[in-house]
Amino acid sequence: MSIPTDIASLKIMAHVYKKQDTDYVFAKTVESLVDTVPYIDWVGIYVYEDLDHKLVAASCFNDDLRWECNSELKFPVKNATSSEIGMMIVRTRESIAFDVTDLSTLETIASAIGYESSLN
Repeated sequence: MSIPTDIASLKIMAHVYKKQDTDYVFAKTVESLVDTVPYIDWVGIYVYEDLDHKLVAASCFNDDLRWECNSELKFPVKNATSSEIGMMIVRTRESIAFDVTDLSTLETIASAIGYESSLN
């Protein structure tokens, strides 16, 4: 199950390491994950602002599948100083969709988008 996640990761890392605009990288991250990984139904990236969090990128802003999903993964998005600046949430309607390599790849993606975004 991890091959599609790995392919999405390569697409995302290409945008990250080209040092493109943070909002663009966030948008491409959610787009790549939903378009490339058949069992990922929704992705959202939240950024913390003061004491609140703001949804800055999502595969669908109108429907986050909160009530329909069977599995949800959350990954901290950290900046270059390892401070948590946000959260990447991945949801699926499938009950058993993710494996260990998916977790590792998604965690790497969340780390990369946070680290590089803080440098831009």
